[in-house]
Amino acid sequence: MRNKQYILIATSRSQVGQIKNAAGTTGQFATGIIHFLNKSYLLILFLTFLFASCEQEPVEVVYADLGDKRGVFISSEGNYMYGNASLSFYDRDARVVYNNVFYARNRAPLGDVAQSITSDGRNLFIVVNNSGKIVVTDRRTLEFKHTITGLVSPRYIHFVSENKAYVSDLYSDRITIINPSTFEKRGYIQVSDGIKNSGKHTTESFTQSGNRVFVSCWKNENQILVIDPVTDKLTDSITVPMQPRKLITDKNQKIWVLTDGNPAGAPGGPEKPSLVRIDPATLTVEQIYRWNTGSEYSGDLQLNPAKDTLYIISGDLYRMPVNARRFPEEPFIGSSGRKFFSMGVDPKSGEIYLTDAIDYMQRAMVYRYSPQGALTDTFRVGINPGAFWFN
Repeated sequence: MRNKQYILIATSRSQVGQIKNAAGTTGQFATGIIHFLNKSYLLILFLTFLFASCEQEPVEVVYADLGDKRGVFISSEGNYMYGNASLSFYDRDARVVYNNVFYARNRAPLGDVAQSITSDGRNLFIVVNNSGKIVVTDRRTLEFKHTITGLVSPRYIHFVSENKAYVSDLYSDRITIINPSTFEKRGYIQVSDGIKNSGKHTTESFTQSGNRVFVSCWKNENQILVIDPVTDKLTDSITVPMQPRKLITDKNQKIWVLTDGNPAGAPGGPEKPSLVRIDPATLTVEQIYRWNTGSEYSGDLQLNPAKDTLYIISGDLYRMPVNARRFPEEPFIGSSGRKFFSMGVDPKSGEIYLTDAIDYMQRAMVYRYSPQGALTDTFRVGINPGAFWFN
């Protein structure tokens, strides 16, 4: 059965000028339109509307159903309190980026600070942190489906099953349980249930190893909490260096934690960032890696498709086998003065996408690299791109 095509036609001459400017030349403009509207009758329809309209109507953007295009969704945080979060899609085969695709499809903004993006295979779930909501759209058409509200400061989603997912929260002492099929909230996990070191925690990044879910307590804390996904209860906790943020699980089911450390004057005293390996079977810290890269900043942590190699942003990008005894001394990809902000690794091709926030106020650059570290493409997205989801 053929997928439906959703087209929004440019309806003012000023918009046509904007599209031409974005394309660069008239030839590129025609090529871009034909690429999008790959059937001649749609092209004729577009031209008919284009020259028939002389009034300055609301700006519209040409949009098509993404179908099963191979590529990556990139959510950009925007600026805090500006409400300028955005969603982009990069078609990796055509090497074309489509920006503001959520707005183009739905004629509505995402909200304030798009923290993360994930999918259950059917829908995209975009966590909009400062707006206290999760925006749900169809993965193919980007048609708006639902907004999950009543959240304090949501951060990340972890899918436990088809009908259950956990949502972490920066300023709440509980994890929200949602049903991703119905978009309903179905309960909470209190993160102060009386287990050791529980107290009142905030929660950040999730990972799963075996029959346990692990979540980091990032803001001014040093705990990884352990959840039983059957009973939705906290069962234990693990003490790690200060401000554990990103969690991932490697091919050996070991858990890796990227911590931010502590600045001078913070409670607990100054502490450098670290990379921590945890044995989830015994809930013990096996090794702590410290490094001296010239950067006191830990940016992001990802795995290659085989899950046997780590990628770590700390000023530059570093690559490290999961069985390494030391943190690498030389970077894999140098930043060369760029501000590497976040990273995505294609789970099939192993290609690496690095973002450069530039000055944190303008549209950022994304650099696409081969698994061997060769630069293959560059493109611009929104402001402060923070998360990737590969289609």
